Amino acid sequence: MTQTSRSVRQDRIADHVLREGSVTASQLAETFSVSLMTVHRDLDELERQGVVRKFHGGVSAQPSSVFESNVAYRLRTARAEKAAIARFARTLIEPGMAVMLDDSTTTLGVAELLTDAAPLTVITNFLQVINAMSRADRVRLISLGGEYYPTHDSFLGVPCIEAIESLRADVLLTSTSAASGGLTYHQEQEIVLVKRAMMRSATRKVLLMDHTKLGGTALHQLAPLTDFDDVVVDGGTPADVVRALRDRRVNVHVAPLDTP
Repeated sequence: MTQTSRSVRQDRIADHVLREGSVTASQLAETFSVSLMTVHRDLDELERQGVVRKFHGGVSAQPSSVFESNVAYRLRTARAEKAAIARFARTLIEPGMAVMLDDSTTTLGVAELLTDAAPLTVITNFLQVINAMSRADRVRLISLGGEYYPTHDSFLGVPCIEAIESLRADVLLTSTSAASGGLTYHQEQEIVLVKRAMMRSATRKVLLMDHTKLGGTALHQLAPLTDFDDVVVDGGTPADVVRALRDRRVNVHVAPLDTP
């Protein structure tokens, strides 16, 4: 079997596990018509990448405080919702702006839509956005340095925060792990500190959150929802949740899922 076909099968296995939540190795072997030994090799590789978590007799995609931070996992979740939010966020960007993007996979979707908004200045600590914007015409790219964290594919730490504090952006597009009770949360303090610095350095602060993150919490409090000028959620967000947010004076925008 070629490396390409193995990678395709691993992608299909990962998507299946994410849909189901948890499955056994024997179920995967039957579903994909491969041996148990092959399934275990694939799962070992997917666990190494941080996409799934193995347990005795099976595999799970249920997030944990560490697992859900992994960029490989986040790239595979709520893709339609994130795409809808990215399309709406793109309408907030005008040529000539200085746009700051954090290391969330939702803002990566926005970055991929920014080429027709040039000229722009894009400021980011996310390596995937850096790679995408480095090929864009008429985009001034400012890469925020710091210590590289492979799990997040981004740069964090004191050097990153100091670089942020030396800049001023017209708009920040950011996301986080969870929101409830009028507050936002993230499970890792290094990322919280960078996001807070970004908020201080931006004139307009826009929070992008798919509906799966609403109603949850994580270890560290990031900021009140009212600290953001705009909060963009997807059309899968229940109407009563949207009303509750607006009752808290949160400026909520709902991005329709069926936008072309």
